[in-house]
Amino acid sequence: MAAPLEKTMKILSVILALAIAFPVPGGHAASRRPATDLPLTQNGGTWSSGHVQGIAVDVKGGYIYYSFTNLLARYDFSGRLVGTLVGWDGHLGDLDFNPADGKVYGSLEYKDKRAFYIAVIDASRIDRVGIDAGQSGILGAVYLPEVAKDYSTGLDRGPSGRVPDPDAFPAHRYGCSGIDGVAFGPEFGHEAGPLYLTVAYGIYGDTRRDDNDHQVLVQYDVTHWSRYNRPVADALRRHDGPAAVHGKYFVRTGNTRYGVQNLAYDPFLRRWFLGVYQGSKPAFPNYLLFAVDAAATPGLTDLVGVPGPGGKGWEKGRVLPLASDGLVDDATGIRGWAQKADVGFQPVGGGLYYLVRNSGEKGRQTADLTLMRWTGEAARPFEPAKTGPVPSADLQ
Repeated sequence: MAAPLEKTMKILSVILALAIAFPVPGGHAASRRPATDLPLTQNGGTWSSGHVQGIAVDVKGGYIYYSFTNLLARYDFSGRLVGTLVGWDGHLGDLDFNPADGKVYGSLEYKDKRAFYIAVIDASRIDRVGIDAGQSGILGAVYLPEVAKDYSTGLDRGPSGRVPDPDAFPAHRYGCSGIDGVAFGPEFGHEAGPLYLTVAYGIYGDTRRDDNDHQVLVQYDVTHWSRYNRPVADALRRHDGPAAVHGKYFVRTGNTRYGVQNLAYDPFLRRWFLGVYQGSKPAFPNYLLFAVDAAATPGLTDLVGVPGPGGKGWEKGRVLPLASDGLVDDATGIRGWAQKADVGFQPVGGGLYYLVRNSGEKGRQTADLTLMRWTGEAARPFEPAKTGPVPSADLQ
């Protein structure tokens, strides 16, 4: 019986080898993708739709998504363009990949309609160039009433045609210009636990006012968002969305031009990163990148510059402290880095990050992505990564 058994074992060995080499289509081979497949660089294409706004990375699946305002491009790790999504006239901003449902989430603005949404994108269906978002059902939208309320504050005028009290209620509460940065991460004050979608306000870079010197971050539990998710055309009519936020937080960075452009949570360092367009108020250091540690406890304190009820004193809010490393401004105590992180910033595990630079003339915009490694240095927080696997525990 030894010979038949030996023959059977050889056959089984061949079958196993073939199964590993040629996995079943649609199976989970992508989840076993070796970390060394992370590309060191990639170009996100050249498009006429606007400059790159942000990226999302599906590390396990091996895909990178680029937002170009009203075009979404999907590339695989080899640099192959898999497909594009087009066909909306709102502003698609920063992106993040949600490992819980495999969808890409992004900020979506219709500022002329005072309407602000989270785009929920079934990105795995983007398999060819030029897919129409309205026809395909790939792009849904969830309305954000809290953002619309803060954006509209002070814009509605009374019978006299005047804002009732422009000093106590200046237009656009907190300087809100809408939204941009988005990221999934734990509740503020916690290093672990359920992931919440965190959305950063855009903030007008108005140097004449003092109530716009905080970044505003709101968190949402998206577990049951299917009840609100609508095709964009329907969402613009119905305004379906969560009535309340899970939490609302403030970070005093000094004013920036259009707030947090790129928001990211890094489970490796257990911190949030906030990439901004540089502000111009001379009283502040005007750094380009800020950080908040996940475990930092938000404290209820004065929002300096924001008028309190009836215009008396300062409004109070849940303020998050900035991380204690980086450059420091002695006059304000504000810390951060002079690091460009405003058009694409995404942690991918093990102290590695994708950072994006934009270039090109209007109508021919491109994005160049580089894998960077965290150094922790104040003057040079990132350096180009040469090689090195990402520990599997840190993969998204």
